[in-house]
Amino acid sequence: METKEYRVLLYYHYVTIENPEEYTQQHLEFCKSLGLKGRVLIAHEGINGTVSGTVEQTEKYMAHMKADPRFKDMVFKIDEEEDHAFKKMHVRLRPELVTLRLEDDINPLEVTGKYYSPKEFYEAMQEENTVVIDARNDYEYELGHFKNAIKPDIKTFKELPEWIRENKEQFEGKKILTYCTGGVRCEKFSGWLKREGFEDVAQLHGGIVTYGKDPEVKGELWNGQCYVFDERIKVPVNRVNPVVVGKDYFSGEPCERYVNCANPECNKQILCSEENEHKYLRACSDECREHPRNRYVAEHGLTEEQVKERLAVLA
Repeated sequence: METKEYRVLLYYHYVTIENPEEYTQQHLEFCKSLGLKGRVLIAHEGINGTVSGTVEQTEKYMAHMKADPRFKDMVFKIDEEEDHAFKKMHVRLRPELVTLRLEDDINPLEVTGKYYSPKEFYEAMQEENTVVIDARNDYEYELGHFKNAIKPDIKTFKELPEWIRENKEQFEGKKILTYCTGGVRCEKFSGWLKREGFEDVAQLHGGIVTYGKDPEVKGELWNGQCYVFDERIKVPVNRVNPVVVGKDYFSGEPCERYVNCANPECNKQILCSEENEHKYLRACSDECREHPRNRYVAEHGLTEEQVKERLAVLA
C-alpha cells in the first residue's frame, strides 16, 4: 500500500507545566519552524493538540516532544493523509484542557476511571447492568456513536456534570463506561464520576480513534463516523459492518455531511446534503435564511430578488 505524504497527530498529556504562558509562545514558534499546521491547547495541567504535517515534519515533532521529560510517555495517534488537515497553526493558552469549569477541579493524575483497552471496552459494553455514556457534544454524537450509548441532553461538555446529577438514578449501582474522541475529556469526566460516588467507572483508553484502529475489535459496535476537529470533519471507525446514523437536518434522510449555518451569528453545525444546502440557503431556520449577513447569499452573489424567490418556494 502506498504511503501517504502527510500525517495527522492527535495527542494529549496531563502533566504540570510550570510556565504555561512562556511555553505556549515557545511551542508556537517551534511548530511554525517545522511547518506544521494545527490546533494545540496548553494549560498549567498539560497539553492537548492535533497537528498535521509531512512524515518528516511529524517525526521531528514527536522526537522533540519525547525528548522533553514532561512528555516522554505521551501517546500519539497517527493518521496518514494526502494533505494538511488544518489551514493555520494555532497554539493557545487555556485555563484548563477541557472546559468543565468545576468549582473543585479534577486532577486526572490523582483520580480517574479505570482504563479499558478496546477489547475490554468491547466486551464490557455487552455485559448486563452496564451503561455507556457519550462524553462529547450533541453534534458529535449525531454523526456517530457506540451502539446503545446514552446521549446526554446537553450542548457542551461543561453541562455534563449537572445533567448526570439530574439523572443520577439511571446510573446508580451500574457499571459506567464512558468515551470521547481521543480520551482527554474522559480523563476528567470519569474522575468526576468517581468523586460523585459512582464506584464502577471505566473509560475507553485512547478514545474512539484508538478503538477504530485496533486490529482485534476493528471498530465493531460503533455506528456512523467519528467527528474530528479539523478540515476532515469525520473519520471512519467501524471496519466490520459500518452503518450511517446521521440524518439530514431537513429531510431526515441518511447523511454524514456537516455544514455550518450561513448566519454568522448562529453558525450551528447541521447535517445536510448538498442539494438541501442550496435549497435552504445553508441556513437552519427561516430567521437565519433571511439574515442580512447570510454567508451563502454572499458567496453565491444572490440578489435580493433571487433570495425572495427562493424563500417564496420554501414558504
